[in-house]
Amino acid sequence: MTYQDLISSWSTFSNNIQAFSQQLGLDTLELECDHTALRVNSNQSADQLRQAFAKVGNIISDNMINGRPILIIELDTPLMMGSTAIECVELPYPGEKTYPQEGWEHIELVLDCGATDCDTLAQALLEKAPQLAPVLAGDTDVKVKMSSPKGDKERLANPTIAFKKNGLCVKIHSHGIKAVIASEAE
Repeated sequence: MTYQDLISSWSTFSNNIQAFSQQLGLDTLELECDHTALRVNSNQSADQLRQAFAKVGNIISDNMINGRPILIIELDTPLMMGSTAIECVELPYPGEKTYPQEGWEHIELVLDCGATDCDTLAQALLEKAPQLAPVLAGDTDVKVKMSSPKGDKERLANPTIAFKKNGLCVKIHSHGIKAVIASEAE
């Protein structure tokens, strides 16, 4: 997986993610897309991508999360997903899990509701998007995972709801990535 492979595949990935977001009804909520994330299966690939992204942006976070390094790179020129500018890329180093496909894996949307746990986040999301009730209840073919990943220095709780289908993933969280990074400095 090279930087050029990622750039070449961005259009297809972003079109598929937009279609999935529309299927979920998230496209009408005007949520900020604060970052997109990659999946790689080797430290060598992660190191090469780190070097390539460092040439087109700045690493604003290099933190241990769930036992592995995860970088956040703020791009000099945002990636465009339709009319949405995505300023940051998450580059996680591989953990114990091997991914069936390397490359773009998900986007993360911010539902600015101040939720500090997954139940509160789910309730806030349902208030804005009641059509998601059967999805959150597990009554559709969309897989849902709720989690609260935490960085070693993180002070801001940032629960996450992930919606997954056909190799695509859209995550919702209550705080933007830059706010989470700022909390690490407190």
